[in-house]
Amino acid sequence: MAPGRMVPAYVALGSNLDDPRVQVERALDALDGLPQTRRVLRSSLYRSRPFGPVAQPDFVNAVAGLLTMLSPAALLAQLQEIEARLGRERPTVRWGPRRIDLDLLVHGGARLAEPGLALPHPGIAERAFVLVPLAEIAPDLEVPGLGRVRELAGRVDSADLERLAT
Repeated sequence: MAPGRMVPAYVALGSNLDDPRVQVERALDALDGLPQTRRVLRSSLYRSRPFGPVAQPDFVNAVAGLLTMLSPAALLAQLQEIEARLGRERPTVRWGPRRIDLDLLVHGGARLAEPGLALPHPGIAERAFVLVPLAEIAPDLEVPGLGRVRELAGRVDSADLERLAT
């Protein structure tokens, strides 16, 4: 990436513990403090059923749009730092409950498959709780290798997703 060039990046936020709505709002606010990064978009909040086999409370989800000069790895490290600061404990079970979860979805046109970092985020094309809020703020975004967000969102079942009143 050229020095000084702002790249669009999108982050999914989710929580289903300790007042999930408050947790997601706190994480959105924390994104404003990222170095060399500006939050420029945010979706509405959505309630979704948990993904995976573990019985747990519903999630509150959102997506934020950023402009950043950070590399994908540096941005991911910052997101993980926010998670830790907000009290996230690494789940003992996959797809288990969590206080806060921040996932880097897309970073410019990057396509990466490295240990700990895959872009675009694996599973993005199947997850209504990511695609619907993303389509709200960036319907024409081209997800590298997968297609336009509006089209991807149109292919997923979003019946279990509820937009929350502000």
